[in-house]
Amino acid sequence: MGSSLFLFLFRFLYAPPASLFVTAMSGVSLVFLANAGLSEIRGRHLQYSKFWDARAPSVLKVKRVKVSSRAGMLALYAPAFLAGLVSFWVFPGHGLRFLLLNSAITLHFLKRVLEVLFIHKYSGAMILDSVVVISLSYFLSAVTMIYNQHLVDSVQEPPFDLKYIGFILFMVSSAGNFYHHYLLAKLREKNDKGYKIPKGGMFNLVICPHYLFEILAFVGISFISQTVYPFCFTIGTTFYLLGRSYCTRKWYLSKFENFPKDVKALIPYIF
Repeated sequence: MGSSLFLFLFRFLYAPPASLFVTAMSGVSLVFLANAGLSEIRGRHLQYSKFWDARAPSVLKVKRVKVSSRAGMLALYAPAFLAGLVSFWVFPGHGLRFLLLNSAITLHFLKRVLEVLFIHKYSGAMILDSVVVISLSYFLSAVTMIYNQHLVDSVQEPPFDLKYIGFILFMVSSAGNFYHHYLLAKLREKNDKGYKIPKGGMFNLVICPHYLFEILAFVGISFISQTVYPFCFTIGTTFYLLGRSYCTRKWYLSKFENFPKDVKALIPYIF
C-alpha cells in the first residue's frame, strides 16, 4: 500500500533532490506553519493586523518594540521579492518551468509590496518580533523554492505536466486575492482606523476570502514546481491560515452584534 502510494505521487512529482537543506526545510516549513496555525486558535497570535495587541494584560506590561504597520508589512514581503528578482540573475538559462516558478514567486511578492504601498490602509502598529519571524519565513520559503527548482531542472520531468494549470491557477488566485484586499481597503475613508464588516465579492460567504485565494495561489505555485517542498509549504500555510481565519471570524463575532452567522471563516458553507 505504501509503495503504491509512493509510486502514484511521483507520477505528479519530481523525486526529492539530494539536498539536506531542502529536505530539512520541507519538514521545518510544514511543522512551523502548522504549529503557528494551532497557536492562533489557542490565542497566541502573531502581532499584526487586528491581533497586533491581542495579548493578556500581564504580557501588555512588557515593553515590546513596535514599528508602523506600513513599514512592518513592507519588511514582510520586500526580502522575498528581492530574492525572486535576484534569482533571474543567479540562475540563468534554465527551462520554462523554472522561469514560470521564478516569475510566480517574484510576482506574488511584488504584488504584496505594491499593495502595502498603494492599497492597504492601516490602523495600528506591528510588533517587531512578529515582523522578523514572518519576513524570515517568506524569504526562506522563496529562496528554498527557487533553489529546489534549480536542483531538479536537469532531472526527467514527471509523467503528468501541471505547470500550465498551475500558472493559470496562480494568476487567477492572485487576482482574487488582490480584489478582496481592494475591497477591504475601500471600507475605510481617509484617516479612518476603525473596523467594519466587509461586504462584496466572496465576503458574503467567508470572512477571509483573501486567505482562501492566497492558499490557492500557493497551490498554483506547487503545481508549477511539482516538487515536494512547495507542497509542504502550501500545506503548512493552509493550516496557518485556517487558524488565522478561525480567529478572525471569532473576533468579528465578538465585536459586531450584526455579524451574519452564516458567513464562514475560510471555506464557503463548510468552515
